[in-house]
Order: sequence, then C-alpha cells, then structure tokens
Amino acid sequence: MNAPNAIQDRRAWLQERRTAVETEYDAEAPEYEDDGYPTTSHRDFVRQLLETCPAAGTVLDAPCGTGPYFEQVRATGRRVVGIDQSAGMLAKARARGIATRLEQVGLQELAFEAEFDGTMTIDAMENIPPEDWPLVLANLHRAVRPGGHLYLTVEELDQADIDAAFADSQAKGLPALYGEVIEGDTAGYHYYPGRDRVLAWLAAEGLEVVGEGFDQWDGWGYRHWLLRSRAAGAKT
Repeated sequence: MNAPNAIQDRRAWLQERRTAVETEYDAEAPEYEDDGYPTTSHRDFVRQLLETCPAAGTVLDAPCGTGPYFEQVRATGRRVVGIDQSAGMLAKARARGIATRLEQVGLQELAFEAEFDGTMTIDAMENIPPEDWPLVLANLHRAVRPGGHLYLTVEELDQADIDAAFADSQAKGLPALYGEVIEGDTAGYHYYPGRDRVLAWLAAEGLEVVGEGFDQWDGWGYRHWLLRSRAAGAKT
C-alpha cells in the first residue's frame, strides 16, 4: 500500500473481483451440488424461517444458486422466488421447475418492495465487500413484508488466515481491506467481517437477532442468523 503507482483503484478492483466471482460460479454451476457443506444447520434454519411464514406464503431465495433449498420450501406448501447474478446457476435452478419466478440480478441491485414473507441469503454474504453490506441488508429488509423474517449466513475464517491474506494483498499493492481474501477457495473474493461488525450492521438496519447458530470446522465456519425487523417485532 506504500506504492501508489502499484495500487489499483479500489472501486475498479472490486468490480473486477465481482466479475471474477460471477465467472467462477458460472463455470462451477454444472457440478456445484457435488460439493456440499458438512452441516445440517442450513436446512434447520431454513425450516425455522419457513415456520415464520404464512402457510401459502412466498420466500425469496437470494441468491438461490442452483436452488438446493427450493424443494424444502415447496414441501411446506410455500412458494419460492429465486434471484442470482450467475446465469449458470440460474439455468440449473430453472431446470428444477419449482420456483415461481427466477431473475438474474445481484444482491446490490435488488429492488423488491414488501413482496415476500421471508428471505434467505445462504452462502453469499462472503462475496459482499464491506462498502456494500449496508446496501444489501437494506435491500433484503425492504423485500419482506411487515413482520417478515430474514435468514442469512456469514462465513468465518481463522484469524491467522485473514492476517496472512491481508499481508499478501499489501505486499502485492492491492487495494484490499482487512478481512478480504482473494486466494484459495474463495471463487475470487471473500470478505470476513467478524461477528461484532455484522451485529453493528444489523442493528443499524433495524434488524433484530431472534436466532443464532454457529458451525465450526478446521479453520473456518458458518454463523447463522434469523432476523426480523425491530419495528415489526414491536407490533407483535
């Protein structure tokens, strides 16, 4: 970071990283489901989200990927709408024939207004840079009807790995912030904000944590959050 002529414009760099992520997911889409996560907590939290929704309600899966949770939603009598920025992932999701609607759009461009009874954002927030976290949370929050709940996961990484990635980015003159990792199994970009920073963003958006869980493996893990609007919660 001490050589200005070697530092890329951060905005352009983030767009480059976002394009890399989209390209990677397009390429991985045909075999993506072959590499499942070693946890059952995702489906348990999806179940908890669905239990908060009306019997014939509609859930937004954003991003939906290949649609691995579509059948779980349909099995409860509820409908699912999916969005994803990856055309490859959407093609696989469409082949399931379950979603009532699928749209190619990113979390940053989400523009729904009180259209859903719940939203789920699974294995995706790690691809969102810190500048966009407040925007994405606001977009997801705005998409749910009053009283609706949101489920999202946040990936966590061993502190030593984050430190090493940041040191490597600095050595290369990249405009990366602490917590951003672009090497290894990241599809081109991951950001690990940590629990405290996530809680601050949730509070700023007016989202109340009503459920939390954590799955830990060797050097990494997933934090699960079930959320609702404070305003909506105050009325119930």
